[in-house]
Amino acid sequence: MEAPVQSVGRWLPAPGARRLWRAAALVALVAGFWAPLQAQTPAPVAGGPRSVNEWLMRMHEASRQRAYMGTLVVSAGASMSVSRIWHVCDGEQQMERVDTLTGAPRTTIRRNNEVITFAPESKTAWVEKREALGLFPELLRTPSNVIPEFYGVNETGTDRVAGYLADVVEIQPKDALRFGFRIWSEKKTGLVVKLQTLGEQGAVLEQVAFSELQLDAPVSMGKLTRLMKDTKGYDVQRPTLKKTTAEAEGWRLKEPVPGFLPMSCRIRELAEAAGGNVAPMQWVFSDGLASVSLFVEPFDPQRHGQEKALVNGATHSLTRRLGAYWVTVLGEVPTATLRRFAYALERTR
Repeated sequence: MEAPVQSVGRWLPAPGARRLWRAAALVALVAGFWAPLQAQTPAPVAGGPRSVNEWLMRMHEASRQRAYMGTLVVSAGASMSVSRIWHVCDGEQQMERVDTLTGAPRTTIRRNNEVITFAPESKTAWVEKREALGLFPELLRTPSNVIPEFYGVNETGTDRVAGYLADVVEIQPKDALRFGFRIWSEKKTGLVVKLQTLGEQGAVLEQVAFSELQLDAPVSMGKLTRLMKDTKGYDVQRPTLKKTTAEAEGWRLKEPVPGFLPMSCRIRELAEAAGGNVAPMQWVFSDGLASVSLFVEPFDPQRHGQEKALVNGATHSLTRRLGAYWVTVLGEVPTATLRRFAYALERTR
């Protein structure tokens, strides 16, 4: 999804990068950020149903020593995008390449938290270090695993996706502050081959699926590394973001949103900040599966219009003016959840 509000766009170094990485949501789901699960997940009871943690751990482990490549199709409402993905992991290092096959051409290569996105038409490359991908996302990068407290699991049968037989599992929210998920997990390996984000009454808000998949594919980590370093002829952009805390920047939530814990807070360096004196801030929250970003910047009547709420598939956004500041809340959660964040935010100085 393109940034729904102009001000948010400045935080997305590559235009369209968010949709590109949502196309790689299956990779994000099984990425190697889930280490805390292992320590907290008991061994499954023989013959009994798996818990939500056990299902997620199985999906995670499916990618630890496995290489694959395939074609991903993302559909959200009337829009559809297609990407080609190559993934490889040696148990320690994870790498993948994602090429867009629809819309503006983009190639994104990730090695663990290092990401570079190439835009061949403009000959521009954006280099980032991402603490999380922000897609079916930040699994267990929270200090404690709260997923079972806010989500349940239901096994609903089997189905075929891209020629593979898969278990179908629904991860169901226990309140109205988050969406649910329906996941197709390849029966032999556990690899995620299809994912739906579910809204009220099980309505499908967005879908990501492999239309074609080759397991144990000959994907070379060395070749991906060389491609990642080959920036000859490109204008390389490196956004300058600094880690901080909301408290240090003079912000807090009057009351927490249940289940959502603060993950990170970043500001742009002052030289790049709007007006040259107040740095825009991004404050990220997660419940382990869903993520929300709070963007705060000085209000600018030339750029900021009416307060509004927008929807694009599973991604919702909300904007409001708060005194001398403009607040944008963005996430894969219901609009009511975004309102909880937007109206709990207050200035402390």
